[in-house]
Amino acid sequence: MGITPQQFSQIQNRLAQPKRAPGPAFDSSPPAQTQSVINQIVLGIDPSLRGTGYGVIQAGKPRSTSLAFGTIKCPSAWERSRCLVRIAQTLRDVLREHHPTMCAIEGLFFAQNLQTALIMGEARGAILATVAEAGLQIFEVAPRKMKLAIVGYGAAQKHAVAKMVQRMLHLADVPDPDAADALALALTFIQEQNRFSLSGPRKV
Repeated sequence: MGITPQQFSQIQNRLAQPKRAPGPAFDSSPPAQTQSVINQIVLGIDPSLRGTGYGVIQAGKPRSTSLAFGTIKCPSAWERSRCLVRIAQTLRDVLREHHPTMCAIEGLFFAQNLQTALIMGEARGAILATVAEAGLQIFEVAPRKMKLAIVGYGAAQKHAVAKMVQRMLHLADVPDPDAADALALALTFIQEQNRFSLSGPRKV
């Protein structure tokens, strides 16, 4: 099969072009690391209808600093709707006072009791709506990952988490369990964001 003079000229031009070095089929460079949270204020939240824990931490080096923490307690005699209002109002006060820019909330867990799961979902929904209303980025941190990061053991008890949080933040007293979990969630989020991780907190 013959070729025309024009086709022959095109082949010569292609052969004359410099060869490119073969490259990898896929880009092996690591993904860009999430922006550092150093000097930012992180709000940690441990959701519950009767005892939502919260903790506000100023990220920094060599260590982070606790700005505020506590537990939003609602008596068992209160209707669920009243508890949800109390949670939302308290969180709005915390947001107005400390102006956090990011929120770390405990990730979903599997509850054996359907009623417990529904009630937890109501509290979690009120929290997410309140925090999102303030314009914060919200990230989930799995409970096991939090315990592993703070205590070094994924099934650690609450008192062990509280003791380690006290030590890490140089608190005068051991925070109550729900507030300690909230502080631990914020600390874990800060640790994850300041180092490369393929399985960091999931944005909500």
